Amino acid sequence: MIFNISTKKDSLDQKLFKGGPLKVENNIVIAKGRLHSYVKYKYLMLMLLPALVYYIVFHYVPIYGLLIAFKDFKFIEGIWASPWVGFEHFKDLFALGSFWEVLRNTIIISIYKLIWGFPAPIILSLLLNEIYNVHFKKVIQTISYLPHFLSWVILGGIFLQVLSPSTGPINMILRYFKLEPVFFMANPRWFRSILVTTGIWKSVGWGSVIYIASLAAINPELYEACTIDGANRFQKALHVSIPSLIPVISIMLIFAVGGVINDDFDQVFNMYNEAVYKVADVLSTYIYRVGLESMQFERATAVGLFKNVIAFTLISVANSITKKINEYGIW
Repeated sequence: MIFNISTKKDSLDQKLFKGGPLKVENNIVIAKGRLHSYVKYKYLMLMLLPALVYYIVFHYVPIYGLLIAFKDFKFIEGIWASPWVGFEHFKDLFALGSFWEVLRNTIIISIYKLIWGFPAPIILSLLLNEIYNVHFKKVIQTISYLPHFLSWVILGGIFLQVLSPSTGPINMILRYFKLEPVFFMANPRWFRSILVTTGIWKSVGWGSVIYIASLAAINPELYEACTIDGANRFQKALHVSIPSLIPVISIMLIFAVGGVINDDFDQVFNMYNEAVYKVADVLSTYIYRVGLESMQFERATAVGLFKNVIAFTLISVANSITKKINEYGIW
């Protein structure tokens, strides 16, 4: 009798752990459950459909075009029928001195933005979190958000007028103090600083949204406990607010590091000019000139693929380092 019981138990274990009818039945039940969920939430699935179509059409289908970087592309023959040239376009690209100058400009400007621009929304969110007057806080938030909704076409024209050597208010102040006016937008010494400063001004309000939301989720009892212990506002921010933001800061830092090789094409394109090409020409503007103006699609595609590979590598490395330090990452 004991032998029969153990045999039945072994048979059941085999079905559970070695695959068998029970496992197949569980898979069928799970599949039916998922199908039922899709049917139940069919209207939400329909709302998701446009986003899926967008990403498929504009982000996945164009991947096919990366073949141009490895071919001698001809309009008449098309992408697939054009002859293969392997890595010839990459060899020619890396042999150009202009490419390395553009790459250096991209990295320098992006690092400046990372150093000065990444902490800016964190600091703004911490300052806003200390404002107890709700109406004043909303006014400050609204003012800081507004530049995000203005295009660089508009902002480029505004900054061109503000920094004008003849009619700009800054140069008028310089003249008042008997100083020589400066054409900031055409001065290589000033242009990178202008790009970084205006970029921070435009994005700091919108970038602080996620940090403000994280601060709002902090348990108020933590602040009350600090008050009982005699902590001031700075100590509360240092020991409660900032540690609570570490997970969000880690994720945003990973994305920011991945964006070092990228740049803001709209900003640079609407603000730079020939006088500052040497310090302002970046990869995206280089791709625009080579690909659309010079019609060298193969070289432009090679630069774009190079950017994506470097960006993915940076994100992977930053994610690994961040997970080792504080166990937070994007995967």
